[in-house]
Amino acid sequence: MIQKQKIEDLVQKKGGYHWEDLQLIMEILLGPEGCPWDKEQNHTSLKRYLLEECYEVMDAIDEGNMPSLKDELGDVLFQVVFHSQLAKESGAFHIDDVVDNVCRKMIRRHPHVFGGCKAENMDGVWANWEQIKAQEKKDGINGAKPTATIAVPAQLPAVLYAQKIQEKASRVGFDWSDKGEVWKQLESELVELKEAQTPAEEQEELGDVLFTVINLARFYGVDSESALRGSSKKFLSRFAYLDETLQAEKKSWQECTMEELNALWVEAKKQEKICK
Repeated sequence: MIQKQKIEDLVQKKGGYHWEDLQLIMEILLGPEGCPWDKEQNHTSLKRYLLEECYEVMDAIDEGNMPSLKDELGDVLFQVVFHSQLAKESGAFHIDDVVDNVCRKMIRRHPHVFGGCKAENMDGVWANWEQIKAQEKKDGINGAKPTATIAVPAQLPAVLYAQKIQEKASRVGFDWSDKGEVWKQLESELVELKEAQTPAEEQEELGDVLFTVINLARFYGVDSESALRGSSKKFLSRFAYLDETLQAEKKSWQECTMEELNALWVEAKKQEKICK
């Protein structure tokens, strides 16, 4: 009866919903009269949805779509509340513990704002951040375990994974001195790729080339993930131009020679510049 009244109050609410309402909705969804699908989920089964929602946030940011960003951030927040409610029911922790934990962490890791430490620039901020994280691991704060200097989540997308590894190596002083040295390394890696003899060697050497290109992007101040995503979208846009042109001319891809397709590709690039 109490559960039914809570649901009616939520449905009939005339004002805007708040943080407490979201928590209540999640509690009801996982309750006795809740959603069968929601009640079957666990932390592992929800992993894919959290990742998908994060990528949808990135799409909204890339598009500059604020209404979409508001919506997608809500979906990410819902995933956080979902995991927290599951943890509450298992007796592990509560959503309030999550909030308390991140507040304490941000205050602890920003001594240049909340303490007496000085950080005049970004390098100073990063130096403080890494030093504090290392101390947290040493002290075992929040279950942190001592790890190697470079500790990066293995589940990250490959490009971001490589980028994070390189950034962490750089912060402890293991890095090239300038982009010229990275260019030399890239040229060396390309030679090794050309000389590869077996599929296994080709895969390994190609991986080295990609890793070095990501390193080069860092020296240019470019985010590799964003750059590659932008190039992929650009390819799709040009490919769509070819597809639409062929449909308008009632031609199939198989009917066209590579010379004809390349000519259309050049035209697509010209149209792209005009639209800019």
